[in-house]
Amino acid sequence: MTVSSMIGSVPAPGLHVMTFNIRRPVRNLTPRSPDRWSYREPLVRRLLAAERPSIVGIQEAMPEQYDAVRAGLGRNYDYVGRGRKADGTGESCPLFYDAGRLELLDWEQFALSDTPHTSGSSSWGNMVPRILVSATFRDTATDTTFRAMNTHWDHLSRGSRLQSANMVRNLAATRRTPVVVFGDFNTDVGTKPYLALTRGGVLLDTWETARSRTTPEWGTFPHYRAPKPGRKRIDWVLASPGVSVGRVGINTTTYDGGWPSDHTPVQAVLRFI
Repeated sequence: MTVSSMIGSVPAPGLHVMTFNIRRPVRNLTPRSPDRWSYREPLVRRLLAAERPSIVGIQEAMPEQYDAVRAGLGRNYDYVGRGRKADGTGESCPLFYDAGRLELLDWEQFALSDTPHTSGSSSWGNMVPRILVSATFRDTATDTTFRAMNTHWDHLSRGSRLQSANMVRNLAATRRTPVVVFGDFNTDVGTKPYLALTRGGVLLDTWETARSRTTPEWGTFPHYRAPKPGRKRIDWVLASPGVSVGRVGINTTTYDGGWPSDHTPVQAVLRFI
């Protein structure tokens, strides 16, 4: 059987990256709900198996979903990140990466709060802890070192999203290596948090800087409905100015009418120059 892909395998020096909110399992759904994890799990595996990004920032992941992600990506993949609660359990934002190509040098996890080094801490109006996972990798194919960050901002508090934007931008600004940021930001482009995150050109939206776009500018939260252009684009891949972006696209693949998630993955091909 031929497995179709939007981007798929990319030879070096290109680096295929993805951000993907896989939607946490939800209880007490109707048997035919498209949101059921038992229904979506094989679709997540199929999509990841078709695309095989070298690194993917996953949002809204629960521990019981990790096996599906690893099964889709393959045995060479590893991950960093832990749950957002004080004890390291709960929803997470792991970075899954191809350990055959990318060498992990270090990683850390921050709470998006006034006390970023206190696990499970919460500030700024968000009702639940929000986190950022940050890791440094060496691309063994190009001997390039870069920093990857993955985050999931609060869906209710505008103030929390703005404070989170400032924190992520400030962390990116301190890095001497190229930076790539993945996330479900729960806000559209052009909003105050988006402008704060991209202020001063520390981080650039790969959708805007790519040489080519493989898809229309779909909204990235179709919620199991047909995608439409012009809707909110709340999932982004951003990169520092020293990163060349060849292609970018918003993956609206379904399987027999079934959606892997209520979000669509955003994918890009990067080259560090």
